Amino acid sequence: MTVTGPLNFAIIVGSTRDRRFGPTVAEWFAGEAGRRTDIDLDVVDLAEIALPGVLAADDAGSSEVPEPVRALGERLARADAFVIVTPEYNRSFPASLKTAIDWYVDEWQAKPVGFVSYGGVSGGLRAVEQLRQVFAELHVVAVRNTVSFHSCRDRFDDRGRPIDEAGCRAAAESLLDQLTWWARTLRDARTELPYAA
Repeated sequence: MTVTGPLNFAIIVGSTRDRRFGPTVAEWFAGEAGRRTDIDLDVVDLAEIALPGVLAADDAGSSEVPEPVRALGERLARADAFVIVTPEYNRSFPASLKTAIDWYVDEWQAKPVGFVSYGGVSGGLRAVEQLRQVFAELHVVAVRNTVSFHSCRDRFDDRGRPIDEAGCRAAAESLLDQLTWWARTLRDARTELPYAA
């Protein structure tokens, strides 16, 4: 069964540090994605969501889910695809992002994910390689193409635009094309038959 209507993409800003560069990268990518008429966007900034690292001891026996966890879960459940905007910290991705991933299972399953990374010499690609392994365990399809910014603070102008705007736009479009194909295909499949995890 083919489902009509725009796809819902959640763009997740993974870093929560002070003076982080993630919002600049995410805002640019959201602008590129927003040029498409087949996508609705939800930008999820983890710095604005107070996800607990663990359940408090007095919550352990409770069936109540903490409000930030419930609210984010609803947003992730609505998404047909995810874009993770991540830096690389010590050859990996931020703890805030791992916490956000680990709170959920069903919300991720049978959906695609793409990556927009940034950092120093590696451009965040070592973080992306680890994220591919984590998402595979959650039955998420990671698309091949990525957008990566090496020495990221030198790659954007003072308006928050990439200096190589044409090249970056081409990379974003390639990622969005792959992500849109998988998002539409998997949305139709989930509608036809529940995913067997």
